[in-house]
Amino acid sequence: MGLKKALCGPVALQMLENHNTIPIGHKLRFYHMKAAQDPDLCIKTASLLYPYGKDQGDSENPKDDDGNSPEISIQTPFSFYGKKYYSVFVNNNGVVSFGKNVSQYTPDPFPLDDGVPFVAPYWADVDNVIAGNIFWRQTQDPTLLSRFTADISRYFPDISFTPIWMFLATWEGVAYFGSASDKANTFQAVLATDEKKSFIMLNYADIQWTTGIASDGDPMTGLGGIPAQAGFDSGDKKNYYNIPGSRTPEILNIGNTTNVGEPGCWVFQVDQLIIVPTAKSDCLVK
Repeated sequence: MGLKKALCGPVALQMLENHNTIPIGHKLRFYHMKAAQDPDLCIKTASLLYPYGKDQGDSENPKDDDGNSPEISIQTPFSFYGKKYYSVFVNNNGVVSFGKNVSQYTPDPFPLDDGVPFVAPYWADVDNVIAGNIFWRQTQDPTLLSRFTADISRYFPDISFTPIWMFLATWEGVAYFGSASDKANTFQAVLATDEKKSFIMLNYADIQWTTGIASDGDPMTGLGGIPAQAGFDSGDKKNYYNIPGSRTPEILNIGNTTNVGEPGCWVFQVDQLIIVPTAKSDCLVK
């Protein structure tokens, strides 16, 4: 078995002679030459997203394939599947986890065996070294809290909820591992609590790819292989929720689906078991 490197146009390929001998968990990197990005430049791609970026006081994850934020101590405990959590990790591969980071890049079907509870707005093989930024912050900004209160009142009219704390994680223009294209995804997870009830909103502004090459995706399209997963896993090996289309090619269309009547927006009450809005049905907006 020999290691070879080849340069073809803008794409540098690093490959093994026999790809079947690649050890499990190892990844071959495809480098796509792109212009340097200004990390302080934050383009708000859609009003669907809550405000994010350096100008909002966000922290940013390092440029590190399969990396994550440091452990973030949160100001208000967040209840998720009946347990309270006091810290989170924002993981580059499209996951917000409680208590432990997640570096896995190919999504497994829920429920998982590793016992790590997490929120997966778009669990896939993100590579922010190639392109994109991953922002996060916790906030008690009255304007944002009021906006979230109004959203929940509209989507869950029978539930009284006034959050006192929010956490926002935003993946902006992120590439897939092995990308040989300019395709990028922008999505966001918003967590909010009043110390008793907890809600999560998942927003999808622009989804152009589903799979990195280490998950058998195509380097030119970012499609195929084992596509992205979206939903929740409780960590108890029993309770979970999959957004329809997860781990299928249909997940590419998640920006056109919703459970609240607004394309690209999914909202859930998560403090006990997952509760979805009763007034709306999961639907595809054409």
